[in-house]
Amino acid sequence: MSLKKTLLRTQDFTSVLIIRFAVSAVFITEGLQKFIRPEITGAGRFEQIGFIWPAVTAHFVGSFEIIFGFFVLFGFWTRLAVLPLITVMIVAVYTTKLPILTNEGFWVAAHAARTDFLLFCSCLFLLIFGAGRLSLDWSLANGSK
Repeated sequence: MSLKKTLLRTQDFTSVLIIRFAVSAVFITEGLQKFIRPEITGAGRFEQIGFIWPAVTAHFVGSFEIIFGFFVLFGFWTRLAVLPLITVMIVAVYTTKLPILTNEGFWVAAHAARTDFLLFCSCLFLLIFGAGRLSLDWSLANGSK
């Protein structure tokens, strides 16, 4: 099986559309907010966390979230698209939730990380199972035989 077929191969259940919609909705809206509300969720937030070049970093991360969020929404190269999103989640947990764990304890950190945890697990699901039948991946994998 070719690398392209392996990456595009997906399961035949359509319920994965719900997972794709949830993941894409969160990432697209969070990415847009980095541009719309930079003082709260963009450069201002990245500066508060301690990133060097917070505006550049916020624009870079926001662009990734929007672009790859749309890839996930349409089920286009989904397995590859979730990899940068998983990376965003790992960095977010490391930079924002680990300090909460250290300073305020497990229960406060668990509460703060609940969305990150669900997004991470949902992205892992898409990485393992693919985008489902209602996706561009399905069309590309099955239409080019």
